Amino acid sequence: MTNTAHPKGFIRGFFAAIGGTITWLRRVFTNLLFLLLLLFIGIAIFSKEDQLTIPQGSALRVAPSGFLVDELSRPSGMDFFGGPSGPTEVRVKDLVDAIDNAAKDNRISSLVLELDYLVGANLSKLEEVGAALQRFKAAGKPVYAIGDNYTQAQYFLASHADKIYLNPMGSVLLTGFGIYRNYYKSALDKLEVNFHVFRVGDYKDFIEPYTRDDMSPASRENNQRWLHQLWSEYTEQVTGLRNLPPEAIDTFIDTLPQQLKEHDGSWAEAALANKLVDQLASRRVAIDELREEIGSEDKTDDYKSVDALAYLRHQKLKQIPRPGAGTAKIGLISASGTIIDGEAPAGQIGSETLGELIAKAREKKVNALVLRIDSGGGSAFASEAIRQELLATREANIPVVISMGSVAASGGYWIATGADRIWASPSTITGSIGVFGAFPTFEESLEKLGIYNDGIGTSDLAGAMRIDRPLPESAASLLQQGVENTYARFLRIVAEARGSTPKEVHKIAQGQVWTGRAAQQLGLVDELGNLNDAIAGAAQLADVEDYEVVEIQRELTPGERFLRALADNVDARIDAGIKDNLPLGAWFNALQPSLAPVAELQTYRDPRALYVRCLACQAP
Repeated sequence: MTNTAHPKGFIRGFFAAIGGTITWLRRVFTNLLFLLLLLFIGIAIFSKEDQLTIPQGSALRVAPSGFLVDELSRPSGMDFFGGPSGPTEVRVKDLVDAIDNAAKDNRISSLVLELDYLVGANLSKLEEVGAALQRFKAAGKPVYAIGDNYTQAQYFLASHADKIYLNPMGSVLLTGFGIYRNYYKSALDKLEVNFHVFRVGDYKDFIEPYTRDDMSPASRENNQRWLHQLWSEYTEQVTGLRNLPPEAIDTFIDTLPQQLKEHDGSWAEAALANKLVDQLASRRVAIDELREEIGSEDKTDDYKSVDALAYLRHQKLKQIPRPGAGTAKIGLISASGTIIDGEAPAGQIGSETLGELIAKAREKKVNALVLRIDSGGGSAFASEAIRQELLATREANIPVVISMGSVAASGGYWIATGADRIWASPSTITGSIGVFGAFPTFEESLEKLGIYNDGIGTSDLAGAMRIDRPLPESAASLLQQGVENTYARFLRIVAEARGSTPKEVHKIAQGQVWTGRAAQQLGLVDELGNLNDAIAGAAQLADVEDYEVVEIQRELTPGERFLRALADNVDARIDAGIKDNLPLGAWFNALQPSLAPVAELQTYRDPRALYVRCLACQAP
């Protein structure tokens, strides 16, 4: 017995030792990883800002990378080929705050725009940064712009500069605004997908890519109107800033082939001849000139400067909270993305997530609340849930002001009706007051594969909303009635908020899209202005003069904080260049716009399949 028991004990002990060793190694590895995480975060937080020095006479270097946004989403590139990614987004408010702080800082003598890595931005966001640049110039400080090439978005910001440098081999690529999208009806027909659509409003075109192969006449008419209005905003501002004739930009675009022929195919020479830029110079020559104007960095060949975002972080660390509980507070919440029911990460608007932030503002007892909306809509149910939270805030005697970003349409406008005052920029895209229902079924597609569905229920509606069964007429009738009822409710909400009637609102509703300037004339918004204007308006409603702005944000998980800290400390320019030049990365980037409407389908989770969403609302 002893002989037989001994081998068993030995084997158990052997494997137990292996298991214990593995457990010990796992714990050691986890602890080491945690310590490295703490070390990295400590370095990211303290090393750069504590050591940042700002020499007298420095230039503020504004070199945004990626897209300008109102609210940062998760660091999207962290998992690209398993490696870290730099920031693909820059908050407009951060740039504006940095520029405004620098305008009052005696150490900052000038500002340099380096825009080669700005991927894109909607016009309203560019206008907010542009307004800050104008305030900087009003402080008697010059602005310079350096660029190898200028896209349309980049050139809008560059046009605010006192002097624009362009590489002799570069270009100013102005094309105008346009909307072009993919349509999937024939593809869905070939796949035998039945897309059931229920809507109200001749102009509610969000669902058109799934039901047509081209743009409808009503959609074409509506889009043409607001596109021309936005382009007029762009050209009027650029020509005014450059002291050019009003028609100069359109003439340049229309005669570009002839312009290039006259200048031996040189885009740069054509831009210079048309006074779009001030000097053709390589980056090295431009920097040498700036060194003479601004001064040079010690031991480098660069001009004396401080990065705008590093400067802003440094300024925030220096700021000491003002004492006294009596200091007034204006709460600021940013809400960007598609509106969905329930919780949502940054980059989307979840009814529960945003509702909790609004409730948090009430708990903080802010004197007024500003909600910044940048959304083309989404779930009708979620939009109403958020509006109710705004109404509860007003009932708590806290004024609510909406600041519309690039887009605040459909569900975004539904939410806005819960405010005391609505502010929009002239180039905001808003309106799109309409409702649709969408429900695809795949029964015929599955039959092609030999998959059938059968069963029994206690009523015709049992199993009616299954995507592998045909949609019964009774269910279709319910959905259509739901759409009509929600549209009527939408009209009543707007009419009550804007002091009108449902009949009058219907005339400018039916899914029609309007610019902020047109919306003000129609009575859909109260004031034209940017976020700072809306905050000042909220303070006026609250009857306070001395106040601080308190941003109320969703708390990031430890993992999200780590990824954001990592993303903020990686060279975004190198990373962006690698990704764009990898064949797969370039192909994926080019494919994304085409797949966007398909990806949008996964957000369709409204409890009653009713949506207030705007297709056209991807503002240029």
